[in-house]
Amino acid sequence: MNRSELRKKIMTILYQIFLYEEDKINYDVKEVIKENMEIENEFVNEMVYGVLDNRNDIDKIANKNLKDWTIDRFSKVDQAILRMGIYELVYTDTPEVVSINEAVELAKEYSDEKVKNMINAVLDSIYHEDNKNE
Repeated sequence: MNRSELRKKIMTILYQIFLYEEDKINYDVKEVIKENMEIENEFVNEMVYGVLDNRNDIDKIANKNLKDWTIDRFSKVDQAILRMGIYELVYTDTPEVVSINEAVELAKEYSDEKVKNMINAVLDSIYHEDNKNE
């Protein structure tokens, strides 16, 4: 599987976890990953655990960059895409352009046009803010 395909899996895993949490269903992250992945993958593990471990900070970053909106108003799928995009952009060595493009491509496939544009705008804003601070 290439990284784009793995990101779809990560989005699915995060979506499933967010639904479990909303419905107050107990889950084990490792088991949710196993259900969705035939073989263990370090990139998937790093991304899933990274998003979950840093979710509060990721949500603060998202909300700071959303105009008159908050991340909790997004659908669970859109939350998964945006959180994954922010995590990859802020916490990993993935080139910024790749992080943004991958999240936008997922949003093109799974979100409506307005949400896709919001996700793109948030990630673009974070990217420009980070580069301004360097």
